[in-house]
Amino acid sequence: MHFYKYILKSENMKSETYYLCGMKKLRAVLKYAVPYWRHALLNIIFNIVGIVFSLVSFALVIPVLQILFKTRAMVLVKPALEFTMNSLLANFDYFISSVIITKGESTALLYISIALIVLFLMKNLFRYFAMFFMANVRNGAVKDIRNTLYNKITILPLAFFSEQRKGDLIARMTNDVQEIEWSIMSVLEMIFREPITIVAYLVTLFIISPELTGYVLVLLPVSGFLIGRIGKSLRRTSEKGQAKMGNILSSIEETISGLRIIKAFNSIDFVNTRFRRINDDYTKVMIRLYRKRDLSGPLSEFLAIIVVVLILWYGGILILAKDSTLEASVFIVYLAIFSQLIPPAKSFTQAFYNLQKGAASVDRIQQVLKAEEVIVEKPDAKEVSEFKHEIEYRDVCFSYDKEIVLNHINLIIPKGKSIAIVGPSGGGKSTMVDLLPRFYNCVEGGIYIDGINVNDYKIDQLRGLMGIVTQESILFNDTVFNNISFGLENVSEEDVISAAKIANAHEFITMMEHGYHTLIGDRGMKLSGGQRQRLSIARAVLRNPPILILDEATSALDTESERLVQDALEKLMKNRTSVVIAHRLSTIKFADEIIVVQNGQLVERGSHSQLIEANGIYRKLHDLQTFA
Repeated sequence: MHFYKYILKSENMKSETYYLCGMKKLRAVLKYAVPYWRHALLNIIFNIVGIVFSLVSFALVIPVLQILFKTRAMVLVKPALEFTMNSLLANFDYFISSVIITKGESTALLYISIALIVLFLMKNLFRYFAMFFMANVRNGAVKDIRNTLYNKITILPLAFFSEQRKGDLIARMTNDVQEIEWSIMSVLEMIFREPITIVAYLVTLFIISPELTGYVLVLLPVSGFLIGRIGKSLRRTSEKGQAKMGNILSSIEETISGLRIIKAFNSIDFVNTRFRRINDDYTKVMIRLYRKRDLSGPLSEFLAIIVVVLILWYGGILILAKDSTLEASVFIVYLAIFSQLIPPAKSFTQAFYNLQKGAASVDRIQQVLKAEEVIVEKPDAKEVSEFKHEIEYRDVCFSYDKEIVLNHINLIIPKGKSIAIVGPSGGGKSTMVDLLPRFYNCVEGGIYIDGINVNDYKIDQLRGLMGIVTQESILFNDTVFNNISFGLENVSEEDVISAAKIANAHEFITMMEHGYHTLIGDRGMKLSGGQRQRLSIARAVLRNPPILILDEATSALDTESERLVQDALEKLMKNRTSVVIAHRLSTIKFADEIIVVQNGQLVERGSHSQLIEANGIYRKLHDLQTFA
C-alpha cells in the first residue's frame, strides 16, 4: 500500500514539474509579447464584444423555440425600461408579443431570424478584428526572438562555434523558432481569447441552471485530467526530434561544403548511406511525436461527447421532474451554449500539447541565448580612434580546455613596424593574433595598445583599428562592390575602385560581366583563389586601418597569384603597423623583425639575416623550404 502511495506521489510530483517547467518556458517567450501590449489589449476588447454578440444571439433562440413549441406567454403590459438584464429581457418579450399579436407568429420569426443574422455577422466581424490585432503580437514576438538569437550568435566568442555544428545552429534559428511560432505562439491566442470565452459561457450557464452547471463542472476536470496524461512524454519526444533535425541540417551543410572531396574520394554512396540513417532516425522520432499529438483531437472529442450525453441524461431528469423550473426550450439553448464551451476547452487541451512540444524548442534556443559571453565589454570601456605608439604583449598566456597554447609571451610592436610570426604548425601563431582584436581573451597577462589593456577599450572601436586578411578569403554571396565595402556605409564607387587598384584587383573586376556589380556566388566561388584573396585585401585597404593582421594570406595560392597578392600586400603594409603570420618564409624577408614561436613560446627573434646566422629553428625551416 505504501508502495502505491509512493508511486502516486511521484506521478503527482512529475505532473507538477512538467506544468511548472512549461509555464517557465511560456513566460520566457511571453516577455517578447510585452512590447505589443496595445495590440493584445485590442484583441481582448474585440474578443469580449464578440462573445457578447454570441451570447445575445443564443438568447434570441429561446423565443423562437417558445413560439414553435407554443409555450410562449404573451406580455401585454410594457415594462419599465432600465439598464438591467431583467428589464431588457422583459422589454424584448413585450416587443415580440406585440409583433405576434399585430402581425402574427411568422412575422415575429422573420424579425428574430434577421436579428440572428445581424448578431452572428457582428460576432464574426469582431472575432476577425481580434485576430487582426493578434497577428501583430504573434509575429512581432517571433520576429524579436529571431532578432535576439541572431544578435546573440554574432557576439558569442569564436570558441562557442568550435564546439557547435553549424547545421544544428541553423536548425535552432529556423526550425526551432518556427516551432515556437506554431506551438507556443498559438498559446498566446488562447491566453487572450479562450479564458474570456469560457468564463462568459460558464456564467451564462450558471444563470440558466446552477444545478446543471455544477454537474458540468464536476465532469470537465475529470476529462481534462485524462487528456493531460498523454502529453507528458510529448516534450521529450519533441526534444529528440529537434536534435535529429539539427543533425540532418549539419549533414546537408557538411555535404555541400565538402562536395569536391566526396566526389574525389568516390564517397557518394558512403555519405548517402549515412544521411539515410540520420533521416530514418528523425522519421521514427517524428512518427512517434505526431501519433501522440494527433491522439489529443479524437480523445478530447470522444470525452466531450461523453460529457454531452451525461448532461442530456441529467438535464432530461431535471425537465421531467414535476417541480422543474427548467423548460425544454431553455435546455436546448443551454446545450447550444455548452457546445460553444467545448471548442475553447479543446483549445486548452491542444495548447497543453503545443506547450510541451514548443518547450523543447525553447530549451534549445535558450541554450544559445544563455551561452556565456566570454568577450564582454566593460560598462566604462574607453573610446579609441587612433593608434599612436606601440602594441605590447605582456606575459600573455592562453589555453584551450587546459591545453596550454601560449606560455608567457612578451613582445613589443612599435608603430609603423612590420612583425612576422613563423614557426611549426600548432605552435600558437594564429592564437597570438586572434587575441589582439579580442576574438579570445588572455587567460593570464594582457595585450596593451598605447599602454591601455585591450580589455578596457570599446570592442567595436578596438577592432576598427585593425584590418584582417586571412588564409581563407571570407566573402559573401553579393556583388564585388558590396564585398569590398562590407561593413561601411556611404562608400563612393571611386573609393572602392581605388582600393581595388591597390589590391591589384581592378583589372579582373572590369573584365567581369557587370564589373563591380557582378555577383560572385556563395563564398565567392565564381572567382579563383587569387582573385578572392585580392578582394579581401581591397576590403582591408578601403577600411584604411592603422594596424594590419595578415594570417598566412598567400599560403594557398599558386605562384602567379602569390606574386600579385604579395605585391598588393606590400602596398597595403606601407606606413602601417603589420603583424604577419607566414608559412612561406620567402614572403617575410622584408619584415622589420621575425618572431619564431614553438610550443606556445617565443624561442627566437631577429631579422631574416640574423636568424639565418643564429642557425636555429628558423634556419631549419628556411633550409627545408629552400630544399623543397
